[in-house]
Amino acid sequence: MAAEAAPVLIAYDGSELSKAAVRHAAEIFPGRPTLLATVWEPGLAMMPVGTPDAMGAGMMMPPNPEETQAVDRLQREHASRIAAEGAQLARSLGLAAEAHAVPDEVDVADTLIDLSRERGAVVIVVGSHGVSGLRSRVVGSVARKLISHSERPVLVTRGES
Repeated sequence: MAAEAAPVLIAYDGSELSKAAVRHAAEIFPGRPTLLATVWEPGLAMMPVGTPDAMGAGMMMPPNPEETQAVDRLQREHASRIAAEGAQLARSLGLAAEAHAVPDEVDVADTLIDLSRERGAVVIVVGSHGVSGLRSRVVGSVARKLISHSERPVLVTRGES
């Protein structure tokens, strides 16, 4: 894929921080083809419920297949709506954007890395809250993992002042 045609991949969750990432990408990569990705997590209906036991795990309720499918459908529809809103914002800023609601395979960063490989993205753009220290180690950081594991360049934006 020619470098001029290689898309910019923007991670988008609908937050003000991700909207700022879209605006920064539009300034830096004007007119570029853009993949606007909203990652959603399938299987939320099977999450542990109740008070954690001694091992820190909640009680697992046997999943009801209909409920699991309904929750997944709602999650996918919500992610599709968010991605479409982000793509509309990107197009209003001059980017040739297409929306993607992508199910999370392992975690958000790995899903974005896989998508960037599949689509030949020239760069991954992601917003970051700038969380550091113990909190970032416990909660994890999509931006940190992208920087550490992606073979593509990663542009981390911090929002607008």
